[in-house]
Amino acid sequence: MDSGLRAVLRELYDEGQSHDAGTPDRTRRRRNLEPDAAEFLRFLLLAVHARQVVEIGTSNGYSTLWLADAVARTGGRLLSVDLDAEAQREAEGWLGRAGLAGVVELRAGDGGEVLRTLPPGTVDVLFLDAERTEYPGWWDAIQAAPRDGGLIVVDNAISHADEVAPLRQLLDEDPGWTVTLLHIGKGELLAVRTGAH
Repeated sequence: MDSGLRAVLRELYDEGQSHDAGTPDRTRRRRNLEPDAAEFLRFLLLAVHARQVVEIGTSNGYSTLWLADAVARTGGRLLSVDLDAEAQREAEGWLGRAGLAGVVELRAGDGGEVLRTLPPGTVDVLFLDAERTEYPGWWDAIQAAPRDGGLIVVDNAISHADEVAPLRQLLDEDPGWTVTLLHIGKGELLAVRTGAH
Protein backbone atom coordinates (compact mmCIF):
# COMPACT_ATOMS: atom_id res chain seq x y z
CA MET A 1 0.00 0.00 0.00
CA ASP A 2 1.41 3.35 -0.99
CA SER A 3 2.01 6.18 1.47
CA GLY A 4 -0.64 8.38 -0.13
CA LEU A 5 -3.42 5.88 0.55
CA ARG A 6 -2.14 5.26 4.07
CA ALA A 7 -2.33 9.02 4.72
CA VAL A 8 -5.93 9.13 3.44
CA LEU A 9 -6.81 6.17 5.65
CA ARG A 10 -5.28 7.80 8.73
CA GLU A 11 -7.22 11.00 8.04
CA LEU A 12 -10.48 9.11 7.51
CA TYR A 13 -10.01 6.99 10.64
CA ASP A 14 -9.23 10.07 12.75
CA GLU A 15 -12.29 11.84 11.32
CA GLY A 16 -14.43 8.84 12.25
CA GLN A 17 -13.05 8.76 15.80
CA SER A 18 -13.72 12.49 16.27
CA HIS A 19 -17.22 12.14 14.83
CA ASP A 20 -18.08 9.21 17.11
CA ALA A 21 -16.77 10.97 20.22
CA GLY A 22 -19.27 13.79 19.65
CA THR A 23 -22.21 11.63 18.58
CA PRO A 24 -24.26 10.16 21.44
CA ASP A 25 -26.65 8.28 19.12
CA ARG A 26 -24.94 4.93 18.43
CA THR A 27 -26.78 4.45 15.14
CA ARG A 28 -25.33 7.72 13.79
CA ARG A 29 -21.72 6.87 14.65
CA ARG A 30 -19.13 5.76 12.07
CA ARG A 31 -18.15 2.72 14.15
CA ASN A 32 -15.14 2.13 11.91
CA LEU A 33 -13.21 -1.10 11.79
CA GLU A 34 -10.08 -1.07 13.93
CA PRO A 35 -6.89 -0.42 11.90
CA ASP A 36 -5.32 -3.80 12.78
CA ALA A 37 -8.49 -5.61 11.70
CA ALA A 38 -8.62 -3.56 8.50
CA GLU A 39 -5.01 -4.44 7.70
CA PHE A 40 -5.77 -8.10 8.35
CA LEU A 41 -8.79 -8.05 6.03
CA ARG A 42 -6.75 -6.51 3.23
CA PHE A 43 -4.08 -9.17 3.73
CA LEU A 44 -6.71 -11.93 3.76
CA LEU A 45 -8.24 -10.74 0.48
CA LEU A 46 -4.81 -10.66 -1.13
CA ALA A 47 -3.90 -14.09 0.26
CA VAL A 48 -7.00 -15.80 -1.16
CA HIS A 49 -6.88 -13.68 -4.33
CA ALA A 50 -10.45 -12.53 -3.69
CA ARG A 51 -12.10 -11.09 -6.78
CA GLN A 52 -15.77 -10.93 -5.76
CA VAL A 53 -16.09 -9.22 -2.38
CA VAL A 54 -19.23 -7.98 -0.63
CA GLU A 55 -19.23 -5.62 2.33
CA ILE A 56 -22.41 -5.07 4.34
CA GLY A 57 -21.90 -1.80 6.24
CA THR A 58 -20.16 0.93 4.24
CA SER A 59 -20.42 3.72 6.82
CA ASN A 60 -18.01 6.52 5.80
CA GLY A 61 -15.90 4.12 3.75
CA TYR A 62 -12.94 3.37 6.02
CA SER A 63 -13.11 -0.42 5.69
CA THR A 64 -14.30 0.02 2.11
CA LEU A 65 -10.99 1.68 1.18
CA TRP A 66 -8.98 -1.21 2.63
CA LEU A 67 -11.08 -3.79 0.78
CA ALA A 68 -11.02 -1.75 -2.42
CA ASP A 69 -7.22 -1.53 -2.39
CA ALA A 70 -7.05 -5.33 -2.16
CA VAL A 71 -9.51 -6.01 -5.00
CA ALA A 72 -7.78 -3.41 -7.16
CA ARG A 73 -4.68 -5.59 -6.87
CA THR A 74 -6.49 -8.89 -7.53
CA GLY A 75 -8.43 -7.54 -10.50
CA GLY A 76 -11.66 -7.89 -8.57
CA ARG A 77 -14.71 -5.88 -7.59
CA LEU A 78 -16.23 -4.80 -4.31
CA LEU A 79 -19.95 -4.34 -3.67
CA SER A 80 -20.50 -2.26 -0.53
CA VAL A 81 -24.01 -1.96 0.91
CA ASP A 82 -25.44 0.39 3.51
CA LEU A 83 -28.90 1.68 4.42
CA ASP A 84 -27.49 5.20 4.83
CA ALA A 85 -27.24 6.80 1.38
CA GLU A 86 -25.70 9.95 2.88
CA ALA A 87 -22.86 7.97 4.43
CA GLN A 88 -22.31 6.25 1.10
CA ARG A 89 -21.99 9.62 -0.63
CA GLU A 90 -19.28 10.47 1.87
CA ALA A 91 -17.58 7.12 1.21
CA GLU A 92 -17.78 7.81 -2.52
CA GLY A 93 -15.81 11.01 -2.00
CA TRP A 94 -13.08 9.21 -0.07
CA LEU A 95 -12.91 6.45 -2.70
CA GLY A 96 -12.51 9.06 -5.42
CA ARG A 97 -9.80 10.82 -3.47
CA ALA A 98 -7.96 7.51 -3.09
CA GLY A 99 -8.37 6.64 -6.78
CA LEU A 100 -10.35 3.49 -5.95
CA ALA A 101 -13.88 4.40 -7.06
CA GLY A 102 -13.53 2.33 -10.23
CA VAL A 103 -13.44 -1.01 -8.38
CA VAL A 104 -16.36 -0.37 -6.02
CA GLU A 105 -20.12 -0.41 -6.45
CA LEU A 106 -21.89 1.42 -3.63
CA ARG A 107 -25.48 0.30 -3.17
CA ALA A 108 -27.95 1.83 -0.71
CA GLY A 109 -30.27 -0.80 0.70
CA ASP A 110 -30.95 -3.49 3.27
CA GLY A 111 -28.04 -5.91 3.53
CA GLY A 112 -30.16 -9.04 3.63
CA GLU A 113 -32.27 -7.97 0.68
CA VAL A 114 -29.20 -7.16 -1.41
CA LEU A 115 -27.56 -10.48 -0.50
CA ARG A 116 -30.68 -12.29 -1.68
CA THR A 117 -30.24 -10.77 -5.15
CA LEU A 118 -26.75 -12.23 -5.59
CA PRO A 119 -26.27 -15.46 -7.54
CA PRO A 120 -25.57 -18.22 -5.00
CA GLY A 121 -21.99 -19.37 -4.59
CA THR A 122 -20.39 -16.39 -6.31
CA VAL A 123 -18.80 -14.43 -3.44
CA ASP A 124 -15.18 -14.97 -2.46
CA VAL A 125 -15.36 -12.96 0.77
CA LEU A 126 -18.45 -11.60 2.55
CA PHE A 127 -17.66 -9.00 5.22
CA LEU A 128 -20.45 -8.26 7.71
CA ASP A 129 -20.19 -5.02 9.68
CA ALA A 130 -23.79 -3.86 10.08
CA GLU A 131 -26.55 -4.28 12.66
CA ARG A 132 -25.55 -7.61 14.16
CA THR A 133 -29.04 -8.47 15.40
CA GLU A 134 -30.19 -8.61 11.77
CA TYR A 135 -27.78 -11.40 10.75
CA PRO A 136 -29.87 -14.42 11.82
CA GLY A 137 -32.76 -13.11 9.72
CA TRP A 138 -30.40 -12.92 6.75
CA TRP A 139 -29.05 -16.44 7.30
CA ASP A 140 -30.45 -17.92 4.08
CA ALA A 141 -28.75 -15.23 2.03
CA ILE A 142 -25.54 -15.14 4.10
CA GLN A 143 -24.89 -18.86 3.79
CA ALA A 144 -25.83 -18.98 0.11
CA ALA A 145 -23.58 -16.18 -1.14
CA PRO A 146 -20.03 -17.61 -0.68
CA ARG A 147 -18.51 -20.06 -3.14
CA ASP A 148 -16.96 -23.33 -2.01
CA GLY A 149 -13.85 -22.24 -0.12
CA GLY A 150 -15.36 -18.77 0.27
CA LEU A 151 -15.18 -16.80 3.50
CA ILE A 152 -17.50 -14.93 5.81
CA VAL A 153 -15.87 -12.37 8.13
CA VAL A 154 -17.95 -10.84 10.93
CA ASP A 155 -16.71 -7.78 12.84
CA ASN A 156 -17.35 -7.09 16.55
CA ALA A 157 -17.36 -10.78 17.41
CA ILE A 158 -15.72 -10.09 20.80
CA SER A 159 -16.90 -6.57 21.62
CA HIS A 160 -20.52 -7.56 20.89
CA ALA A 161 -20.25 -11.32 21.33
CA ASP A 162 -23.83 -11.64 22.58
CA GLU A 163 -25.18 -10.03 19.40
CA VAL A 164 -22.96 -12.13 17.10
CA ALA A 165 -23.67 -15.37 19.03
CA PRO A 166 -26.87 -16.32 17.12
CA LEU A 167 -25.04 -16.16 13.77
CA ARG A 168 -22.09 -18.02 15.23
CA GLN A 169 -24.43 -20.76 16.42
CA LEU A 170 -25.95 -21.09 12.94
CA LEU A 171 -22.46 -21.39 11.44
CA ASP A 172 -21.26 -23.85 14.11
CA GLU A 173 -24.29 -26.08 13.61
CA ASP A 174 -23.94 -26.17 9.82
CA PRO A 175 -21.49 -28.92 8.80
CA GLY A 176 -20.64 -26.98 5.65
CA TRP A 177 -18.69 -24.35 7.61
CA THR A 178 -15.47 -24.28 9.60
CA VAL A 179 -15.38 -21.40 12.08
CA THR A 180 -12.73 -19.61 14.13
CA LEU A 181 -12.50 -16.44 16.22
CA LEU A 182 -9.54 -14.08 15.88
CA HIS A 183 -8.55 -11.63 18.61
CA ILE A 184 -7.92 -8.77 16.22
CA GLY A 185 -9.58 -5.36 16.54
CA LYS A 186 -12.94 -5.89 18.22
CA GLY A 187 -12.92 -9.56 17.28
CA GLU A 188 -13.23 -11.12 13.83
CA LEU A 189 -15.32 -14.25 13.36
CA LEU A 190 -14.14 -16.16 10.30
CA ALA A 191 -16.05 -18.95 8.59
CA VAL A 192 -14.87 -20.83 5.51
CA ARG A 193 -17.22 -22.93 3.40
CA THR A 194 -15.72 -26.41 3.53
CA GLY A 195 -18.79 -28.37 2.50
CA ALA A 196 -21.25 -28.42 -0.38
CA HIS A 197 -24.07 -25.92 -0.62
